[in-house]
Amino acid sequence: MSMLDAQAAEVGIRELVRRLNAGLGVTLVGGLTGSPVRGISSDWQKVNGPEPSPEAQQRLRLAHRVWRIISDAEGEHVARLWFIGSNPWLNDDSPVNATREDRAEDLIHAQDKSQANSHVRATLEI
Repeated sequence: MSMLDAQAAEVGIRELVRRLNAGLGVTLVGGLTGSPVRGISSDWQKVNGPEPSPEAQQRLRLAHRVWRIISDAEGEHVARLWFIGSNPWLNDDSPVNATREDRAEDLIHAQDKSQANSHVRATLEI
């Protein structure tokens, strides 16, 4: 288990949702879980609110893991754009869709490739 996986496991689901809501917005967070209820993630972060399903929690933890890696390296604005944009390593699909469709390996591969490509770009700009 990586350090980020361990940290995500220690964070309660409500706090994890709160962090994703702050960075991605409630509509995207609910959407990446596959919930048909618009804005449900604002209820999930409330102390007495409903809990996301086990499947939604798995998607939230995956999204949080990838979010942390990208936002720590590139900033929150870039991470949000990365999640909603088409991605060549996902056959031009978005990471939000890949998360919703439980394509964890594809999502992590795309994040790895994006980070490697970003590093190459930064190196070339120096």
